[in-house]
Amino acid sequence: MSIRNLDPQVVWKNFYALTQIPRPSKHEEKAVEYMYNWGKEHGLGTIKDEVGNIIMRKPATPGLEGRKGIILQAHMDMVPQKTPDSKHDFINDPITTIVKGDWLYADDTTLGADNGLGVAAIMAIMEDESLQHGPLEALITADEETGMYGAFGLKGGELEGELLLNLDSEEEG
Repeated sequence: MSIRNLDPQVVWKNFYALTQIPRPSKHEEKAVEYMYNWGKEHGLGTIKDEVGNIIMRKPATPGLEGRKGIILQAHMDMVPQKTPDSKHDFINDPITTIVKGDWLYADDTTLGADNGLGVAAIMAIMEDESLQHGPLEALITADEETGMYGAFGLKGGELEGELLLNLDSEEEG
């Protein structure tokens, strides 16, 4: 089975796309470019700040403009770990995914699901035209794994929303 056949397909389609883009911490340039272009291609107000964060804005559904703005946040970088015998080059090579039963694995490397899956979920929400919502923003931060430099480098006043949902959490609830 392929990752692109998993449900919900829109989330896994986006996650698969991220696995094809090398994005280890400190080397997210290709992911920054991809996310910026993706936002523009989907008609979202998209900016790249000076530290490499991507902010995308989706206007409220007509009639819901007065709702509080929601910011969905995740980070694009990943921890570049591999098995001792792996020849994987995290700067140039995509992640090879393997589906076994109900589990998704990478072939002798880390998968990048922290926080690629959060980014993929945000992408799915931002591209869904059927959702009824107030103002939405996506904040995709750079370089979280080695010091949260993207989050710390975000300038005050860049975001318009009132509520932030961090899609990178290790504790349920």
